[in-house]
Amino acid sequence: MLKKEILRKQSDFDAIYRAGRSVPDRYVVLFLRENDLPYTRTAFLASKKVGNSVQRNRAKRLMRESYRLNEEKFSAGYDIIFIARNTINGRKLKDVEKSMMNAAARGKVTGR
Repeated sequence: MLKKEILRKQSDFDAIYRAGRSVPDRYVVLFLRENDLPYTRTAFLASKKVGNSVQRNRAKRLMRESYRLNEEKFSAGYDIIFIARNTINGRKLKDVEKSMMNAAARGKVTGR
């Protein structure tokens, strides 16, 4: 993932929450919005409801790795926020990957 492909600005997050759509799944919630760019920008979040810092960082690592393994399946031109749910604790990479891809498919951001 290149540096330009990471969401950082608060205004971008606000725009996604305000004008985008959400797709819930068992372990993640996906927020997405078209961005009119030739690439997809992503963010991975875990609130304090997920657990302590160790659990939150593990949840974010699992989501990042799941996205990295399936990055070529995502359509270009979207801003995507993956938010971990507290049910993600204690799950394996394959479980998180399946949940993320299911949410992405229902959100129609997987192009291939």
